[in-house]
Amino acid sequence: MKLILFIGHHKVGSSALQTYLSRQALPLLRQGILYPAVEAQGMATLLALALALDGPDAPAAPLPVNFREAHNALAFGMMAEASPAAHPVPALHAGLPSSSDMLRTIQRQIEVFAPHTVILAAEVFANFGAVGPAMITRLAETFAGAEIHLTATFRRVDDYLVSWHGQRLRFGQTPRSLPGGALQRYFRKIHFNYRLMLEPWLDRMPGAQLRLRPYDQVLAAGGAVRDFLSGHAIDPPPGSLAEPKVNTGLHRAFIEIARLGNRMLPPPEARDLFDGLLRLGALPGLPRPADIEMFGSAARAEMAANFAPIHDWLSARAGEAFFADLAEIGRVRSVHEHAANLTARDLLRAMQPGVFSPVQTAFLADLTLTPNFPCDEIQGVSPA
Repeated sequence: MKLILFIGHHKVGSSALQTYLSRQALPLLRQGILYPAVEAQGMATLLALALALDGPDAPAAPLPVNFREAHNALAFGMMAEASPAAHPVPALHAGLPSSSDMLRTIQRQIEVFAPHTVILAAEVFANFGAVGPAMITRLAETFAGAEIHLTATFRRVDDYLVSWHGQRLRFGQTPRSLPGGALQRYFRKIHFNYRLMLEPWLDRMPGAQLRLRPYDQVLAAGGAVRDFLSGHAIDPPPGSLAEPKVNTGLHRAFIEIARLGNRMLPPPEARDLFDGLLRLGALPGLPRPADIEMFGSAARAEMAANFAPIHDWLSARAGEAFFADLAEIGRVRSVHEHAANLTARDLLRAMQPGVFSPVQTAFLADLTLTPNFPCDEIQGVSPA
């Protein structure tokens, strides 16, 4: 039996991949490919799908998160048992059984369905090496005898950190700005140190076949779904291969506003503000996200220097230079974050009544924005 483990990273299309695999769980199973449930709700969902119309007329309602992201649920459960205080199971995955029961549920499905391929897809697996490598050993022992395939996708680190920083705001967290302290924190974690994320998997699954993918190549291949299926020689079931639009990121001009909202507003108002900014997307008048500088020259130089040995290690595993555009880490973009923030704030203040709650409207009216790195680094930017 082949076991394919998608182990992340975060923000590389994992939600789209999980959404696709869960929607296609029954057609894939007919091909001998198991995307297993891990608990009772997931098993009931599989049964409901089997009893319903299974085709173009099948129900389009969102599947329960504990089935759609079943292996994130498993990973969260394993981490919570390994380190309860530091890694409690998120409320999103409430009501989980023990990790032993979840693994046993997977094994029972393997016994009944006798698949030739099992897929476990969880970006949360990316945390195992730092949180507790024994969890990797446990997976290897659970599937002893399987032909293991490890697949991981990485974004260029400067691009990735902006995306992950915005994702933390989605979770209601209150980080410091990227050049104002958050970057230093990331240097010590899997969100910057890709070797810390990947090496424990290679150490504890030494016979695994490794597939490493730069995110830009994943996008060029048509997205996470197409790249995953083609990379593992999986014939897609009949139907649409369109990339599901899930877990989209916040426009870079809104990140600082959402960050301050998380710090200054009551949590329900902050969450609603984030969701409102997410719905607005790229308002006319905002600069292109790729043109907005979020770090500043000093932070970029430090980031490039610290990432160089990590990139060397990653390239050695890949057999070639992993990021062809590595030099972009050190290049300062043309629009200062502060200028983009001021433009965004003014556009939000001019929105029609009712777009934001009274509390959020007052927050935007009173919001004072200050630069997170020197304005004289980019010509034409005023700190006012």
